[in-house]
Amino acid sequence: MIQTVGIYAKANHSEAPRLAQDICSRLQQRGVGFLLEPWLGEVLGSDFVASQEEIPQRANLIIVLGGDGTLISVARQVNDLGIPILGVNLGSLGFLTEITRQELPAMLEAVLAGKYEISDRMMLDVEIQRRGQTVDKHTLLNDVVINKGTLARIIDMETWVDDNYLTTFKADGLIISTPTGSTGYNLAAGGPIIYPGINSLVVTPICPHMLTNRPLIVPSSSVVAIDVSFADDVVYFTGDGQIGANLEAGDRVEVRQSAARTHLVKSPNRDYYEILRTKLSWGER
Repeated sequence: MIQTVGIYAKANHSEAPRLAQDICSRLQQRGVGFLLEPWLGEVLGSDFVASQEEIPQRANLIIVLGGDGTLISVARQVNDLGIPILGVNLGSLGFLTEITRQELPAMLEAVLAGKYEISDRMMLDVEIQRRGQTVDKHTLLNDVVINKGTLARIIDMETWVDDNYLTTFKADGLIISTPTGSTGYNLAAGGPIIYPGINSLVVTPICPHMLTNRPLIVPSSSVVAIDVSFADDVVYFTGDGQIGANLEAGDRVEVRQSAARTHLVKSPNRDYYEILRTKLSWGER
């Protein structure tokens, strides 16, 4: 039974406060509590406010008002708590934020009544190791990217899968993606689209020096390790396109499937293939 709903919104989006107020009114009518992230609570003049980190600890359902980027950020906050996330798109239809503003009232009623389905998405654990010590780690929904700075030459990335040597990619960078993230940077770099229910990792080089270096799909149980063996300038690690750090020559980046999962509330009005057709304009001339 849902007792408390946490509400996040894209920062300073003009439409988000009005929609959040409508959600809060509907929840109050049904005796369901709610918590707003601080900026939203301030705009609405509400006392039911909690920090972004605290909301998942106290809520049974998360509603995200915004786009895919906002939802991805919230997914990292929820991490391994297993709380369902209902994504409401405030722009065009998203890959992750499947519910439109017009569909929200009916969808909220259905979710509160327990009549909804979940799309279970795998996440990644990534560690950055330097001289044998872990210096940074994150849990991510979309992808891990290693790429060069503006003036850097091609990076040498010695890559291993489960302690088996794969190859040394000489490229502008490397993407390790989940199926969820396969429609992001991975797709733009020529990688395949992976159906979200297929647990796997996609290893995609960015502009490889050798044209025979192609994207590779490996089992989700694999551990992919990348040794940055050459870097004459700045080389970056980026997670989910939102967090990052500088890498040094000799650093190792290890990527594996996380025990955490993201649980997205599915739209009853469209399936994944319809979303692909709509977002990628398939069939249009």
